[in-house]
Amino acid sequence: MSDTAAKPDRRIAKSKQALKRALLTLLAEKDFQSVSITEIVRLADCNRGTFYAHYEHKDALLADVIGEVTSGLIEAFRAPYRDKASFHLDELPYTSVAIFDHIYRNAKLYETLLNGNVLPNFREQMFRTLKSVSMEDLYVAPDESSSKINTELQIIYQTHALLGLTDHWIREGFPYTPEYMAEQLLLIVNRRPGKVVLKHGGMP
Repeated sequence: MSDTAAKPDRRIAKSKQALKRALLTLLAEKDFQSVSITEIVRLADCNRGTFYAHYEHKDALLADVIGEVTSGLIEAFRAPYRDKASFHLDELPYTSVAIFDHIYRNAKLYETLLNGNVLPNFREQMFRTLKSVSMEDLYVAPDESSSKINTELQIIYQTHALLGLTDHWIREGFPYTPEYMAEQLLLIVNRRPGKVVLKHGGMP
């Protein structure tokens, strides 16, 4: 690509990133329906013409933000098994788990999008995305103990568990490092529960 062609591409990317950052900044203060295009372009330091050169309306801008974060989420989710034909969960190093690092690097974005007043169905979108990727990518070879388990129900359970863990981590203000979260996730997934003892010796 020539320098002449590259410069417009860089300008376009820079303008779109400025618009996306402006939208996220505004979403940290108010719900999406209350955000105006005028506010977005003012904060992004551009004009309405620039906005409409890239997006038909503010919903298209939000869709671009969601698309970008979703692509990053999928890439991070697939990181432990990328380029593998098969793997054993109990042999995965915690350093291969990238989802917590991805979320931490985009902390402000996830904090904003998981705010129920901003985008009420974002967590559900995350669930549908990871469930779909799991159903498409993964097959757990059955053994005697798991032959009766419904694969889809297992994936639904595991996806909700993962999102519950990440959601708690985000809402508590990231009290643990991404590395610690990755290590804990694998310890939890690989644990084989034994006898469960009631703390108070039994129900009254």
